[in-house]
Amino acid sequence: MRERLSAVLPPMGWLRDYHRTTLVQDLLAACIMTVLVIPQSLAYALLAGLPAQAGLYASLLPVIGYALFASSSALAVGPVALIALMSATTVGDIQAAGLADFATCSLVLALLCGVILFVMGVARLGFMANFISHPVISGFISGSALIIILSQVGTLLGIPTEGSTLPALLRSIGEHVGRFNDPTAILGIGSVLFLLLARRFSQRLFCAIGLPIGVASTLARLAPMLVVIATAAVTAWRHLDTSGVRVIGNLPSGLPGLSLPAINLPLVEALAVPAILISLVIFVESTSIAHRIAARRGERLDANQELMGLGAANLAAAVSGGLAVAGGFSRSVVNIEAGARTQLAGVFSAIGIALVTVFFTDLFHYLPKATLAAIIIVAVTTLVDFRAIADTWRYSRQDGLALLTTLLLTLLAGVIPGILAGVALSLMLYLYRTSRPHVAVVGRIPGTEHFRNQQRYAVETHPLIVILRVDETLYFANARYLDDCVSELVSQRPEATDFVLMCTGINTIDASALETLEAINTRLQSAGIQLHLSEVKGPVMDRLRRTRFLQNLSGEVFLSTFDAWRTLSDRHPLSTHAIDSSGEKANPSGAH
Repeated sequence: MRERLSAVLPPMGWLRDYHRTTLVQDLLAACIMTVLVIPQSLAYALLAGLPAQAGLYASLLPVIGYALFASSSALAVGPVALIALMSATTVGDIQAAGLADFATCSLVLALLCGVILFVMGVARLGFMANFISHPVISGFISGSALIIILSQVGTLLGIPTEGSTLPALLRSIGEHVGRFNDPTAILGIGSVLFLLLARRFSQRLFCAIGLPIGVASTLARLAPMLVVIATAAVTAWRHLDTSGVRVIGNLPSGLPGLSLPAINLPLVEALAVPAILISLVIFVESTSIAHRIAARRGERLDANQELMGLGAANLAAAVSGGLAVAGGFSRSVVNIEAGARTQLAGVFSAIGIALVTVFFTDLFHYLPKATLAAIIIVAVTTLVDFRAIADTWRYSRQDGLALLTTLLLTLLAGVIPGILAGVALSLMLYLYRTSRPHVAVVGRIPGTEHFRNQQRYAVETHPLIVILRVDETLYFANARYLDDCVSELVSQRPEATDFVLMCTGINTIDASALETLEAINTRLQSAGIQLHLSEVKGPVMDRLRRTRFLQNLSGEVFLSTFDAWRTLSDRHPLSTHAIDSSGEKANPSGAH
């Protein structure tokens, strides 16, 4: 019973071996994490279009909810830039339709994401994240990062901007850029420069003065808190809020109340599709980070447990006034480098943020919003990966097309249309690739039991035997293509008496493909040609045995292609010829 509970609630397992040394490491990591998380949480709440305190609330209960179910020891969850942008875009469209106010829409969206993720985890549907290919995710993240950067330019300069696409944002920035606020621009641009310089040189500087590389890396990542303290102090000292510098203002002190957001059916219907897409992005983004952590620590990651943990985190965010959350890369890296050993580091960090929320919110009154915009801009610049476009295009034109299409549609049409188009294009490209599988007429490499493509190797062939290798699972989308290939080969080799289908690359055969194989068998038999199978995999053979196909098969099923070659060649003792890669006959060999 305890083992079953530990499988669902991992803390029940690792807490039994929790020691004082681990506690000290987790507490130290929590202190550092608290300092890092606060400015990020405030910034991402504003990016999501919510009051700054929503970011603090999203770093409390969601962390605890995730820790209850997580299989990852150090993934840190909370508000992240990409999900905040998707939330803002989705909620903005829904609010414009008049279905609910902005805050309610955000909470209902987090609630739906929580339900979707948790149910997927319970139903063991972690594999569904594979429907979004890596090129699509790469294009979507790069496009979203560019949108995020442009969306923060207005706040950085103290000018009004609007829009959620590249053309709209550029047009808005161009119309107002000449009326920027001088103090705001100085604080904002100065913060960006400081953060960029700190990212590039601070770790090197700390190492130069003798600090261990782990400590130096952790300290270097605390630059956002330094710029928060400095710009807030300058703003308060010079009363820059009276000169047009927009500040956070009064944040409510105290912990958030717990309540379900107001839900109605039209609102749920409007949010359903975006919630599914955002849930998939949350899962893909979070588990990609968690897998890196697991590989680094030699741990095992359970994708379905991660789904349940992320679902619990978003459910907790929905009932505590937060916003949709996911695993954050920078949070997790700092968490690891600070020495976190378990998810209790995140829980202790949430306690620290709770103390700040109760007692120290007044300290953020003079924090310029331009500073938070600078933190967002610098944080997401690492997400823009133009090199991936060139690398992917060189490797695969189709994947490169998917990446570019997703990137452009994200920039031109918005984040939701971008990811929708990317998913659809991924599936279409998969269907196209598998609908025209690679097939090869193969022959025997002389003196061996190996068979290779006769267009690439000098092989032995037999004029009466055709061996066709299919390098793809057979299903409804490529069944007709296989039929056409067989018909074309038979028309080119009218003297053939035996046709061998080499099944090394066939993992499954669906009902449509089975029907096609039956038709091929009948047609070949009518033409006086026997159809044989070789190297059929066990699961495929198990399913074929439950059908009439094997009973009606005109030829035989051979364990290996070499067995088929030897048996059929003995039946037809003719001379064979080696054929080079150009298709010309060479190196004649003896009869087999």
